[in-house]
Amino acid sequence: MDDGVMAKIVVPEGTNDVPVNQLIAVLAQEGEDVKAAATAAGKSAAPSARAPATPPSPRGGEGAAQQAASPTPSASPAVKEAKAPPPQAPRAPSPQRGEGGGEGARTNGHGTNRVFSSPLARRLAKEAGIDLGRIEGSGPHGRVIARDVETAKSGKGLRAPSTAIGAASAIAPSMSDQQIRALYEDGSYEVVPHDGMRRTIAQRLTASVQTIPHFYLTVDCDIGKLLEAREEINASAPKAKDGKPAYKLSVNDFVIKALALALQRVPDANVSWTEGGMLKHKHSDIGVAVAMPNGLITPIVRNAETKSLSAISNEMRELAARARDRKLKPREYQGGSTAVSNLGMYGIKNFTAVINPPHASILAVGAGEERAVVRDGKIVAAHIMSVTMSCDHRAVDGALGAVLIGAFKALIENPVMMLV
Repeated sequence: MDDGVMAKIVVPEGTNDVPVNQLIAVLAQEGEDVKAAATAAGKSAAPSARAPATPPSPRGGEGAAQQAASPTPSASPAVKEAKAPPPQAPRAPSPQRGEGGGEGARTNGHGTNRVFSSPLARRLAKEAGIDLGRIEGSGPHGRVIARDVETAKSGKGLRAPSTAIGAASAIAPSMSDQQIRALYEDGSYEVVPHDGMRRTIAQRLTASVQTIPHFYLTVDCDIGKLLEAREEINASAPKAKDGKPAYKLSVNDFVIKALALALQRVPDANVSWTEGGMLKHKHSDIGVAVAMPNGLITPIVRNAETKSLSAISNEMRELAARARDRKLKPREYQGGSTAVSNLGMYGIKNFTAVINPPHASILAVGAGEERAVVRDGKIVAAHIMSVTMSCDHRAVDGALGAVLIGAFKALIENPVMMLV
């Protein structure tokens, strides 16, 4: 964040449901007159407040709050025309080009089609073949600057195509809060406000489902040898001074290691999709979904292909503990090559997981259980674990995904291959 002096606070502390890219405060840069900056910001925000009034939305949340907080519109020609006839204004007016609605105003339902950016940013975006409308701006009022374009080249800071500037949304609007509450009797429910984590999960996974073409591959893995190896390794683990073993491997530790090695064997699947090009990762950074109160987070085991099973086990235990205490640093849960979501401990046989961008895949792991299988013409019992890989079809085609999950199956069924 740039240094400066807070010239004006536009949105008071504690305000809920503030729209993305709305001006919340004015920061005066070094040498800039604070009062002048605040006054200029007030003038630039004024046209948005003078926009033609629309009838109250059925939503009882953010729309109502914004209308109640809005000042009485001044008598501009556009407003006079709207007020002259008694009939209501259209419910969905076409977006207008903002006269001065903030330097970073964008097409997001707030009345402007313009993408504000610096000349250098426009030139760099054009050279890189990146749509400016998809770049998240970090400059004043959301303006796109050169460093935002450089970030976008690496696949970060990009809006999903469906939310880019000028993109037509083909997704039907969801029910409003008021419409949902109307389906239930008053007093039959309690409203629990969303915290930041829940909102982030909802936004990211909704964007994932709407913008990433998922396909799914499922295989059954015989983990009999894995369970035997795990028991033998844990039994031979050295003891610390307090008598506790130096490590205690779980099935999930083998899963992380096997997936990391599989990505190294199938490097074309160790990728992330960006509009400018495919990012081919050199290392296998595996995110692991960790459940926590009111949400989940995916701490990342970096360079997992280079680490021993015991190192992965101890690192994962430490990351999970800090994740539940909400003490992870951003680098410890951002990025990564792929992810693992394991619900086997809950007795779930199999399921499909939603890809967490910028990953191109995620592995959903079910419970290991004894099942009847046929071997040499005879029905015998075997420990079988079902896994389902979700793939981003933009980056990983069906055949490539099949090769990747096949490599995982070979490793998880023969754990000795992970030790050489």
